[in-house]
Amino acid sequence: MQKIFIVEDDRGIAEAVASQAERWAFDVRIASDFRDVAGEVAQFQPHIVLMDIGLPFFSGYYWCSEIRKTSRVPIIFLSSAADNMNIVMAMNMGGDDFIAKPFDMSVLMAKIQALLRRTYDFAQPSPLLAHRGAVLDAGSGALKYEGKTIDLTRNEFRILLALMEKRGNVVSREKLMERLWETDSFVDENTLTVNVNRLRKKLDAAGLTGFIATRFGVGYIIE
Repeated sequence: MQKIFIVEDDRGIAEAVASQAERWAFDVRIASDFRDVAGEVAQFQPHIVLMDIGLPFFSGYYWCSEIRKTSRVPIIFLSSAADNMNIVMAMNMGGDDFIAKPFDMSVLMAKIQALLRRTYDFAQPSPLLAHRGAVLDAGSGALKYEGKTIDLTRNEFRILLALMEKRGNVVSREKLMERLWETDSFVDENTLTVNVNRLRKKLDAAGLTGFIATRFGVGYIIE
């Protein structure tokens, strides 16, 4: 049974989401100690986390960054603060999606199901992709270069995988967004830019300078 952990201080919203998720046969737990959200996540080991931004004591951004220190569990932010700045901040902190309140429960469940499929349906063996000495294991999501492993978020991995699969060819921003979220109908352009820039910084820091090139007005390419 897949497990969902809900970090929401509005008990009415938390219980409504939990009730809906349980109808879909999820094992659900609601955060009880807002001073130790990361500890509760580590103890419960959920398959996905739903995270509000405005929480007692520490913000959802803080807890997302704390969880990211030890886990790649998918995190969906749920917030009424749905302006571009908050959406970009959520992605920068390691979030995987952002849903504005108020939201439709059926849409929330659909997004949860889609994110779970993208995250955990990797049973089939996948090849190793190599370029300029960097080796990406498409099965485990690990990127290695000169004997070191470069930690990637799930979105960074999917961007790099899409580009390495088509290395030598330009991949459009639209195609990358489709790979990340399966549809581009709800994706903010800034989200992709933030993820690509963050990935580039990690590659540059590892010595892979200029690994991803921009073709302005078209997309990105690994040459």
